Amino acid sequence: MAKTNYQATSEAIIESLGGKNNINNAWHCMTRLRFDIKDDSLIDEAGIQAMPSVMGVHNKNDQYQIIVGTDVSSYYEEIAQQLGINQEQDHTEAKEKKSLVGMFMDVVSGVFGPIVPAIAGAGMIKGLLAGFMALNWVSADSQTVQVLDMLASGVFTFLPFFIAASSARIFKTNQYLAIAIAAAMQFPTMAQAAANGIDTFYVFGFLPIPAFNYAGTVIPIIITVYVLSYVYRWVDKLLPKVLRTVFTPTLSLFIAGLIAFIVIGPIGIHLGNGLAWFVALLFDISPVLAGIIVGAIRPIAILTGLHHAMTPIALQNFADQGYDMLMPMMFMANMAIAGATLAMYRKTKDPNERSVIVSSAISGFLGITEPALFGVLTKYKRGLLAATIGSAIASAFISAFGVRLYGYILSSIFSLPAYIGEYFIFTIIGIVIAVVVAFVSAAFFSKSNQNR
Repeated sequence: MAKTNYQATSEAIIESLGGKNNINNAWHCMTRLRFDIKDDSLIDEAGIQAMPSVMGVHNKNDQYQIIVGTDVSSYYEEIAQQLGINQEQDHTEAKEKKSLVGMFMDVVSGVFGPIVPAIAGAGMIKGLLAGFMALNWVSADSQTVQVLDMLASGVFTFLPFFIAASSARIFKTNQYLAIAIAAAMQFPTMAQAAANGIDTFYVFGFLPIPAFNYAGTVIPIIITVYVLSYVYRWVDKLLPKVLRTVFTPTLSLFIAGLIAFIVIGPIGIHLGNGLAWFVALLFDISPVLAGIIVGAIRPIAILTGLHHAMTPIALQNFADQGYDMLMPMMFMANMAIAGATLAMYRKTKDPNERSVIVSSAISGFLGITEPALFGVLTKYKRGLLAATIGSAIASAFISAFGVRLYGYILSSIFSLPAYIGEYFIFTIIGIVIAVVVAFVSAAFFSKSNQNR
């Protein structure tokens, strides 16, 4: 049987990475294959970049990243099979070799990568629904809106469940115990107590448990599952084998659950609030300054993989205040990247390179910017500078007018219905600014194919 393109490319990637024995582990996000490599000197980077399916490579934060686009899961399935990787296992092995930043990015990309389709799909429904109501196409009191709102809001209301399952894979512990603790933290008794102004429960009459509404929270459950992974292993080693089946999960749930309620949950809530407070403070100082800073760092953050660090802040903003002002800036950044990439079309006569530029620009407008960044703008570095300028100016503009989103949604041109309402015109103007400034700047900076 002939090999598929995925099989052949995956084999070639493994071989170019120095073979199976040079790969500690592998995982993926929305567009990138990510590898934990033992010896970077064995990597044939030129060979990898020459592969038709590869849009770019990046070695940062102890991760070797290969950008293959939206077919990444198909490539990963083949690589996992060839490497004998259990797709449910933790990908944070060899921790002693990793920097703190590398470990942090492993966790963030690993936790959010698998659940992005769920939150993006729900966010798109929420955005479309908001647009339809703003246009008075549907009544806010209709049963249609109620049903669609359930589809759109379910993921965000019960986000800790998704975070728990994904975190359990990262920290290599029992997924169902992790979900059980998330369910306990979102049990109606806790939510109702917080809503009714009850500050504290007391377990056994003396252990204080602060009452919080954990719906939609991110940080508390990630920390909790991390602690659960250690508690579970400790309990399992402590007990005789004959008792482990019943008492390991019982004691793990009891101990980790109480730790979550008493210590981790409150700390996580305060950390999340602190992040949201910092972002709000930046906007209070100057919305324009906030836009310039966030807009300017966004393209570089995507290049380095640090853009995932924005996701918990945005989700925390949605949970705490019902809206977020960071994601519109991410939208502007994507449009600027697409605009700068499109400007590179006239800088080459090579039909193959022109085809790559056009497809990468279109992908950028649709919300996937890795092909543009790694396949085009890393070659035309002044184009990357132009994208940064366009992103910063457009983000500053929309921030000055308070443009915000009321639900998580991919930063795609198809996301425009989510902005219909009082901020819609500013969003449209912001997109025009992002694309035009980036395009014109890129054309001006890159006066010839050699001037990169």
